[in-house]
Formats: sequence, C-alpha cells, structure tokens
Amino acid sequence: MMNRPSELGEFGFAGDDRVVPFQVEGLDVRGRAVQIGPLLNAILARHDYPEPVARLLAEAIVLTVLIGTSLKFEGKFTVQTKSDGPVDLLVADFASPENVRAYARFDEERLAEAVAAGRTSPEQLLGAGVLALTIDQGNFMQPYQGIVPLDGASLEDIAGVYFRQSEQIPTRVRLGAAEFFDRDEEGRPRRTWRAGGLIAQFLPEAPDRMRHADLHGGDGDNGEPTHSEDDAWAEARALVDTIDADELTDPQIGAERLLYRLFHERGVRVYDPHAVYDRCSCSRDKIKGVLSSFSQEEIDASQTDGAITVTCEFCSTTYRYEAAEVLSA
Repeated sequence: MMNRPSELGEFGFAGDDRVVPFQVEGLDVRGRAVQIGPLLNAILARHDYPEPVARLLAEAIVLTVLIGTSLKFEGKFTVQTKSDGPVDLLVADFASPENVRAYARFDEERLAEAVAAGRTSPEQLLGAGVLALTIDQGNFMQPYQGIVPLDGASLEDIAGVYFRQSEQIPTRVRLGAAEFFDRDEEGRPRRTWRAGGLIAQFLPEAPDRMRHADLHGGDGDNGEPTHSEDDAWAEARALVDTIDADELTDPQIGAERLLYRLFHERGVRVYDPHAVYDRCSCSRDKIKGVLSSFSQEEIDASQTDGAITVTCEFCSTTYRYEAAEVLSA
C-alpha cells in the first residue's frame, strides 16, 4: 500500500537500490524509476562477466526490478532470454517483496569473435530467440507466462511489446547501464557498475481512451495504430524518450530529480521508495530436497569421492553433501 504522495523537495532522495513509484495525474501516467548500484555490483562481481555480458545482465536486472516491484502478492517474477547468440541465456528474478538474483550464460569463443568484429549491440549478442516474462503466485496457482520474440530490438523495446500485447497497457520502458572506473580508499584501480531505468504506463480512468494510445490489434497486425494517438500518452511517451542514457545511471541526478526534469510541468508525484536487495533463494535444504529425488544411478554418477558438490548458478554458493546423506533424505 502506498503512503501519502509527496512533491519533490519534501524528503531526501531515495538513493541506490530503491524503486521510486510515481504518478503524473495530468497525463494519466503511473510508473516507477530506479537506480541500482551496490546490488548490481554484488551480483556481477561473483561471476566477473565480460563487459558486454555484464551490461546486458544489468539491463535485465533493472527490467525485472521495475516490473517485479509492482506485484501485489507474494510470488516471483522472472525475466529470461533464450537465444542463439553469443549470450544465449539471461535470467533475472524478483521474489516479492524485495529479493533479486540473476545470472548469464555465454560462449566465450563466440563472444570474443563478436567483440573483435564490433558486434556488441544487445541485439547482436542475444541473436534470435525469445524473451519470457513469468509471474508465479506460488502454490495452487498456475504461473502466467508471456513470450515475446527477440527480433533485433532492444530489451526496453521488447518489454514495451510485451505490455502492449499481453497486458493491453501502453507502456514505455527505458533502461541503461554504465561501467565506472575509479580508485578505492587505498588507491587501487576499481571497476564498478551502475544501472537505472524507468517504466511509464498510460492508465486513464476512461477505458475508451486506451484505444487511442499505441495498442495494436494482435496477430496479423501490421504494427500501425488503428486510431489517432491519445494526446496525453503521446506527450508522456515523448517526454520519456528524451531521457539520455547517462541520466539513468548518474548518481548526481537520482530517480526523483530525473522525474522532476521530465514531468514537473504536469505535477509529478512520487511515493515512498521500495528497497530491493541482492538475495538468493537457494539453501542447503532446498538443494538437498532436489538431490533426494535422484535415483541411485544418478547419485552414483554425480558423486566424487563419496560426496556430491552443487554450486548455485545465481549466487555461486557451493554446497557439499555426503552421498549417504542424500540417499537417506
């Protein structure tokens, strides 16, 4: 539940790893903005990803956080790509109300070839495939999954297609990630990452106005709007499109100042920030439960010197089990 909305200036800036909900009443727009720093660095540092992979995963994390923090129930929201490019898998999930984890899979040789040839745009690194967005409300509820083709567009454009086709909500998403180089307290070179993003959605009270936004007709649609665009949404979308990538990651700007720059003439309101944390959901007991379902033959094939070792792909935590311990579970 949101607390009383505040005008910019009534409180301090939310800072990193805090999602800022906002509303622009004059344009019938709601959304969220975020800048991510420590959370992102913790996730990327575990794997020491090459720069192009780290940048892609950073954008996927921001997208996941922006959408996941809108959940009104306890559950999980997952963004996953599966494709034929050098980076063939990105996974980021948000477990409500605040936990984030993510990892990427890539082919080192193909990635090196792509970098040498200058083919490092997100579309070129991902290649052809799909983006799946999954909402899991837990036990006794069927997960909902929306699938959008990776067709050469950016992650932010593909996310807009998902909302237009699956949710029927005109949506504009902006994502950005940047690598910073400085020195730590002892003067040693340091590499850090920041990422940011914004999602704006057109939610007018009059349903018929939705038809005059940028919704298309579904299967067989040629991509052209069938109605003149609603003026309020056209203005909001144009304002969001003015965002420079550097503004999304600049710690001197922050989410609230960016929102003020965009919408102050329309009276933007911001709400209490929503903190997010780098927390994996793996545990010794959970993994042991999975291993206990293995057959004797699978246990034998998985063990080395009488033990089974499992490393979480997300947080890189390693768990070691005696084979007898698993068989007795």
